[in-house]
Amino acid sequence: MSEPRFHVRVTKDHLVFSAAHFITFNGDVCERLHGHNWRTAVEVAGPLDENRYVFDFIALRDALQSIVNELDHRMLLPTGHQCIHVTETDREVEVTFADRRWIFPREDCVLLPIANTTAEEIAHWIAGRLRDEIAPADSCQLESIRVEVEENFGQWAVCELPIG
Repeated sequence: MSEPRFHVRVTKDHLVFSAAHFITFNGDVCERLHGHNWRTAVEVAGPLDENRYVFDFIALRDALQSIVNELDHRMLLPTGHQCIHVTETDREVEVTFADRRWIFPREDCVLLPIANTTAEEIAHWIAGRLRDEIAPADSCQLESIRVEVEENFGQWAVCELPIG
């Protein structure tokens, strides 16, 4: 018989961030600027440690909360998009796409190293950040991390990454 696989999952009412974004699709279509109340969840999988748990719920919650706080009440902008150009100064961020142009206060923006601010890309970015933060402290050999981002009620994007 194979060994059981255990998971720890955290989602809370306060693991939500309100943020604006826009995405592009079909090559040349750019949505209007709009916002969401994005809900998040995180799950890690691995064997039980000497304390008989996979990972500390509180440490996992706090790590996700820190990232959520960085994104809350911000404009999310992709820096890896081939047609969206983002230029920043100390005071402002200029964004252009074709003949459209936006100017935002610098402190209101989060520049994400992703290709598009889709829920999928945001989930991937959060998963990578969490993996980098919790894996060094992990003494129980976590196997994977899974991050869920809900853009609208009932519409989730999920990214799962291996650890180690």
